[in-house]
Amino acid sequence: MDIVNQVTVIGAGPAGLMLACTLARYGIQVTILDDRPSSTATGRADGLQPKTIETLKQLGLADSLLERGVKKSTADEKLHRTAREIHYPKDIVDLLDPNLLLIHQGMIEDVFIQDLKVRGVEVQRNSSFDGLVQPTSENEDIVVKYKDVQTGEDKVLKTKYLVGCDGAHSNVRKCIDGAEMEGDQSGSVWGILDAVIETKFPDLWSKAIVQSEKGAILSIPRERNMTRLYIELQDTAEENSKEVVQDFVMKRAEEIFSPYELIWKRIEWFAVYRFGQRAAKRFSDNTQRVFIVGDAAHNQSPKAAQGMNVSMHDSFNLSWKLALTIKSVALPCLLETYTQERQAVARDLLAFDFEHTNAYSAGDPIALAENFAQNIRFISGLAEYGKNVLNPEAADEITNPKESKIRLSGETRSGVLRPGALLPPARVTRYIDANPVDLQLDIPLLGQFRIFFFIPDVHRWSSCLEYIFQRFSNLTKALDRTSVAANSFAQQETELDEYNQPTRYIGVSKLFTYALVTGMDKERFEIADLPISLQESSWTIYVDDIPQNVGDSHLSKESYTHKWVGDVKDDEIVVLNVRPDGYVGSLKMFRMLNNGSEGVGAEVAKWLEDYYSKFLKCQL
Repeated sequence: MDIVNQVTVIGAGPAGLMLACTLARYGIQVTILDDRPSSTATGRADGLQPKTIETLKQLGLADSLLERGVKKSTADEKLHRTAREIHYPKDIVDLLDPNLLLIHQGMIEDVFIQDLKVRGVEVQRNSSFDGLVQPTSENEDIVVKYKDVQTGEDKVLKTKYLVGCDGAHSNVRKCIDGAEMEGDQSGSVWGILDAVIETKFPDLWSKAIVQSEKGAILSIPRERNMTRLYIELQDTAEENSKEVVQDFVMKRAEEIFSPYELIWKRIEWFAVYRFGQRAAKRFSDNTQRVFIVGDAAHNQSPKAAQGMNVSMHDSFNLSWKLALTIKSVALPCLLETYTQERQAVARDLLAFDFEHTNAYSAGDPIALAENFAQNIRFISGLAEYGKNVLNPEAADEITNPKESKIRLSGETRSGVLRPGALLPPARVTRYIDANPVDLQLDIPLLGQFRIFFFIPDVHRWSSCLEYIFQRFSNLTKALDRTSVAANSFAQQETELDEYNQPTRYIGVSKLFTYALVTGMDKERFEIADLPISLQESSWTIYVDDIPQNVGDSHLSKESYTHKWVGDVKDDEIVVLNVRPDGYVGSLKMFRMLNNGSEGVGAEVAKWLEDYYSKFLKCQL
């Protein structure tokens, strides 16, 4: 009881492990309790959406999954094929990885577990959460009660923050007043099988929807020659799902696939679930010290491969906010944005899933395709956040706008970036080693804000940048001192850190990484020509010299600066604030007027101060 944990995570599924993994990378001490004896061996979730793949790439955890998973980017009177659909049409959604990666949940968990192990964190297995004692003051700790399920011994630990990643029947959620689930509790009954199947069905190795008068099946190819089948059980919807046996579900699958014969070579996993659309009324307690994420906060059907993905991004959203709060640099309003942002995503998820499930069960391929197309950005993981302290210029309601406008003195400049949205793919050349890189992914995830400066002429803007950094360094130094003093937990270095070299990105500040993007030829400037803060950020100097292909003709080529922020003239600079989770916080274009570089430098510095002072404690 003497050791106080900074964060205790209940549940070691993908949501809990994502939370723990990112917290450990941000230098936060974390404890994970899970009531199971081991990670998921069979069944459960099985699909990674494009944005999740991208996030795992940034964490350096995607390679082994990409090697083992099955990629799908493209559903029979007598059974026949009615249509083929491309999963992520490039004219609708701009993705680096436009495919769904089909892979067993246990493999995903194991990747996280191995990464945590090398960072000195291991899951405490056979540890069942029993309850908590709420602190009576801000200075007191939460007392967590749990049981060793093997010995029956009751145990306790102290923690600053508690996060429930413990699934649809979350015991942590039950400890939060007013967090009851609301929504559709009836749902439909589905049998789920992971099996090795022999059949002449032509689309077994594509994600396919099969519909007949006997019901519907969603067929998904899996690793190790397996297929995942979701089998609708229409006439058993009112029965106790526990009484639905495996043989019945297999027979129903055979009826739906008829006239194609199914030969069952091996059944690896079987389950029956009743799916509805429900969400908790709140995602945290009044003190902002107990949170729920993933299935503990929202439930939906598995048919669009959303549950695991949305759950992991709940955790991804929460972890950096917890880290900055623990490091004593964040205002209380920062943690409040977790519920603001992720509860809105949960509502959008349930609305989509309701329409998707109804169209699926009704056997309406047109409605199914239309609903999918209307929500493809959301499905792929490109959820957008509304207006709050982090995204002060975002729309109050997200209506899937095609582009944003950077405003200055009544002018508008087209660019796809907008506050509350993710960075789209952009390919540039890293100056220091001439390597082509993905600009949105190149800087590793270290819990930092990224501040990008887009300038056409390095020499013209050098003195202005120098002035900005001189002023802004007062803020960064104060925040760094506060962070170090508040956080004594030493992050353990790993082999991956040897590859990524985090010191390249935290030399100037542990909370901010500066990046410069210019269209100027590399031969026309040296790193030594830049202000000292950018000289010390040499791995984040980029040359925008890789044109993007626009349209199918490939004749029209534009820069990625133009794609992101629009045209930038020689007397203009665009400054972009990117949150630690890769979302655009704010951006603005400034022009050098008669007052020269110092005048616009002061304007930029004041704008940066105004943005960060909304949720961080120190000011310039």
